[in-house]
Amino acid sequence: MTTGQPRNCGLAVVDPATGETFDEAPDQHPDELDAVVGRAHAAWRGWRTDPAARSAALRAAADAVAAAGPELAPLLTREQGKPLAESYLEVDRTAARLRYFAELAPRPRTITDGRPVHSEIRWRPLGPVAGIVPWNFPLQLAAAKFAPALAAGNTMVLKPSPYTPLATRLLVSVVAGALPADVLTVVTGREPLGARLASHPGIRHVTFTGSGPTGRAVARGAADSLARVTLELGGNDAAVLLADVAVERIADRLFWAAYRNCGQVCMAVKRVYAPAGRYAEVVEALAERAKSVVVGAGLDPGTELGPVNNAAQLARVAQCTARALADGARAAAGGHRLDRPGYFFAPTVLADVPAHSAVVTREQFGPVLPVLPYTDLDAAVDAANGTGFGLGGSVWGTDLDRAEEVAGRLECGTAWINHHAELSLAQPFAGVKESGVGVAGGPWGLYGNLRPFVVHRPRPEA
Repeated sequence: MTTGQPRNCGLAVVDPATGETFDEAPDQHPDELDAVVGRAHAAWRGWRTDPAARSAALRAAADAVAAAGPELAPLLTREQGKPLAESYLEVDRTAARLRYFAELAPRPRTITDGRPVHSEIRWRPLGPVAGIVPWNFPLQLAAAKFAPALAAGNTMVLKPSPYTPLATRLLVSVVAGALPADVLTVVTGREPLGARLASHPGIRHVTFTGSGPTGRAVARGAADSLARVTLELGGNDAAVLLADVAVERIADRLFWAAYRNCGQVCMAVKRVYAPAGRYAEVVEALAERAKSVVVGAGLDPGTELGPVNNAAQLARVAQCTARALADGARAAAGGHRLDRPGYFFAPTVLADVPAHSAVVTREQFGPVLPVLPYTDLDAAVDAANGTGFGLGGSVWGTDLDRAEEVAGRLECGTAWINHHAELSLAQPFAGVKESGVGVAGGPWGLYGNLRPFVVHRPRPEA
């Protein structure tokens, strides 16, 4: 995508299955944000006052999103690349998140400490919130930001990735139809639009999902106005297989935990550590599935795995794989681009990968999975914990008590046993180390959009 075009040319949107532009979105100028944020602040004055009306509006918005699935899902697949069935699941998850937060409300709390006063903690919304969303799950992650923010009584200005603006614009149009004007708005465009939004003095909370370097820039921008930040900055999740693992029983789950959405999932399995005695079996099982999976355009009914979303990410995946092969890795499956139009990369399983290779130490964010052998479980756990990331991790084995003990040693925000990357709407979602700051999901996501307000009054005299 060309970044040097003048603003009045619009924002070109490319179909990753063809590599061709199929539509465009508005390329808004950063100077437009003052008016947008101003309207969000004006709308906040009324939106924050009536919790019952907010809940009713969010329930209506959820129904509208579910009804709009036939329009939203194909458009999402067209600009993002994922199979159509996965796009429908994303729409369903978006509606479910709205319904979940529609039923949540902050609870006042009384402080009982023996003083002759009645002290009550109440909760107040923050004001206009900025949501900055990546291209891998544009609808689901947008809702993960605006559903708790709106339920808490805030308004939101949402900025999607320039690679996936269209379905998000449609989603906001659908949701906004159930809300008062300017409670939820969307802006689209190239940088520095996102940077200007994150640093805007009228924004009181910035919630961002994306890369570590961009997240740090967002935090620096928000610091100027002392805005709160919630940052989900990706992961390099490890799957540790124990010696008693039933490889054939878990192979499909492990494969899709790594390759769903073409590997473009922050909490996907991105490294596998297998016992040396089971190593060849694990590599063969994963490679067999990689070779048999149907790769194609997301709108084709038989497609199981779509393209990488954009040309820049495809180049990164190809470079990362080429470097691993140059380091001595062996491609048990794939290892190359597919010779067809679009941004397709063969599902790749890498064996004999040096531990220092970038495909192990960094987040590849594509359909490439390194499998590493170990002879000492403690060393494998150390290796799993040995990167700067800490989003998720998993342990796979037959002895569940043993697997849970090992999972408890992983340095991450969420650990799974015999599955991976399955989340409840009611659970907290957070990373450690370089994987993020703050908490999303469940009641924690709601309270992250609120501030405490304490009221003291004398107790009635006896």
